[in-house]
Amino acid sequence: MHNISANDKAKVLIQALPYIQKYAGKTIVVKYGGNAMINEELKDAVMSDIVLLQLIGINVVLVHGGGPEISGMLKKIGKESRFINGLRVTDEETIEVVQMVLAGKVNKSLVQLLEQHSGKAIGLCGLDGRMIMADKKASGIDLGYVGEIREINTDVIENATKSGYVPIISTVAGGYNGDVYNINADLAAARIAAELKAVKLILMTDIKGLLRDKDDENTLIPVVNVSEVPSLKREGIISGGMIPKIDCCVEAVRRGVKRAHIIDGRIPHSILIEMFSDEGIGTMFY
Repeated sequence: MHNISANDKAKVLIQALPYIQKYAGKTIVVKYGGNAMINEELKDAVMSDIVLLQLIGINVVLVHGGGPEISGMLKKIGKESRFINGLRVTDEETIEVVQMVLAGKVNKSLVQLLEQHSGKAIGLCGLDGRMIMADKKASGIDLGYVGEIREINTDVIENATKSGYVPIISTVAGGYNGDVYNINADLAAARIAAELKAVKLILMTDIKGLLRDKDDENTLIPVVNVSEVPSLKREGIISGGMIPKIDCCVEAVRRGVKRAHIIDGRIPHSILIEMFSDEGIGTMFY
């Protein structure tokens, strides 16, 4: 920042002002994952972004995954990770590891990290206050303890934000029969954002956004109306691993979230750039 003139710094702050006014008192949901969750410098940037948002009166809700950590722990106990169509096959032993790693180690270390950056955080999982209730995912393939969300109860989340805490949520869900289910974190973030009537859902990923040509980063599509998504799928522009992420954005917008964004978590402070600049970053769905 030291090579930017005082004048430019002032311009940056002035440009942020209308956005600060617009979002104060509102709720945003950030799905945290990918490189931004692994690389120390990026982790620090995300945490300081969240603290800044909290200080100017924005309610931030952080939803996280933890795939690499789950795979790492399974490896330690000599169990292989199996995936079908990108979804983890979750047997009885695996769901125990998922619960332990996600709701335990990953969740609490994020809470601690945010607090080291002078934020106020509280760690929650979908089991707390019946926040995420799910049934077994009824797809053709049996994935074991992988759940499909039936209802979201936001009381615990809202109590936390009202008390000035950032809720950090791991997406383990409760079943009506007492089972525990693994839930895709992008999907959970989309549904939580809708139930909270959030103004924004931000999915942090390891890609620049939606590209017209997936091999050329200069072909970023900055804005997409959700009605265009089916034709972008037909053209093959939305394909592979992007499909579920974009479906989550569409789901959130259809359920009343004003804007959903896929942003590049590999860029430091990408959340602030998205929130407070005219250009924004990544791809926005409305």
